[in-house]
Amino acid sequence: MKAVVFEKFGQAPTIQTVPDPKPAADGVVIKVEATGLCRSDWHGWMGHDDGITLPHVPGHELAGVVVAAGKQVSRWKAGDRVTVPFAVGCGRCFECNSGNHQVCEHQTQPGFTGWGSFAEYVGIEHADTNLVRLPDAMEYATAASLGCRFVTSFRAVVDQGRVTPGEWVAVHGCGGVGLSAIMIASAMGANVIAIDIADDKLEFAKKIGAVATINASTTPNVVKAVKQITNGGAHMSMDALGHPTTSFNSIANLRRRGRHVQVGLMLGEHARPQVPMDKVIAFELEILGSHGMQAYRYSAMMEMIRTGKLKPELLVGKKISLEEAPAALMAMGGFEGIGIGVVTKFQ
Repeated sequence: MKAVVFEKFGQAPTIQTVPDPKPAADGVVIKVEATGLCRSDWHGWMGHDDGITLPHVPGHELAGVVVAAGKQVSRWKAGDRVTVPFAVGCGRCFECNSGNHQVCEHQTQPGFTGWGSFAEYVGIEHADTNLVRLPDAMEYATAASLGCRFVTSFRAVVDQGRVTPGEWVAVHGCGGVGLSAIMIASAMGANVIAIDIADDKLEFAKKIGAVATINASTTPNVVKAVKQITNGGAHMSMDALGHPTTSFNSIANLRRRGRHVQVGLMLGEHARPQVPMDKVIAFELEILGSHGMQAYRYSAMMEMIRTGKLKPELLVGKKISLEEAPAALMAMGGFEGIGIGVVTKFQ
């Protein structure tokens, strides 16, 4: 099969011909029909993830068709249209047994712990626990865009952030994660403030549900601006970028007993950001992480998509070929364009 391969961290990936994967006893092989371009893949390419063994094939937001299944797989067969969470739970550990597959003690991650979906085929373990069936009407590009950023935002807003109608939500960063969170929080009945440094992203944020926007490059004090708009601070706030400044602002702009959810990755030199701990104590703030979403929780999100309350297809950005993926991956060290880029052509 053809795949994007990098042999050294930070070195330009190349298109190579590599062996096709074979299904594990409890796993499947999926023909990749679409795979998303995510900043997490850039972090992996840069060497920020110590779980990667070289040479490596990145890619973790995927959708496709099952072409082979292991002998222990009972729920899936060749021809099934599927997607999968990027955090693949083992289905047997304490966390999985408690329903928290997203923090499985033995999780695998395509594109990180093993070869990923920037390829014609990808192998996925523990298929009966982790695969998600796709509606016939859902395009593969849309399904792939769900795999990391959209589902992570769904869990961050709904489960971790516990957003309720009428609350104020601040979203710092309007890349794929942030725009997803804006759409989801708005669908949950919240009043959403979008914060970014690009006017085009902020305008798009308004189209998908933001009731107010703040350009952080021209606003002297983002925290003050959020508190003025919300008359006291956000009930829930998210750092969707993953930067010391946006993380600090997201915590500092909360009202008393507010909830901060960290979704943007904080790796490398950003792994130990400054935290306004005085406010955390005085205001009894909550600081929460959000790491993907369990396969069984997809059903609630899929119903909101089916009924039109969520429209992830609006967030699909540029569609590219596998040949274009190496350059696109390397470029993700900068800021994303509007929407989620997706590889849709593999030949």
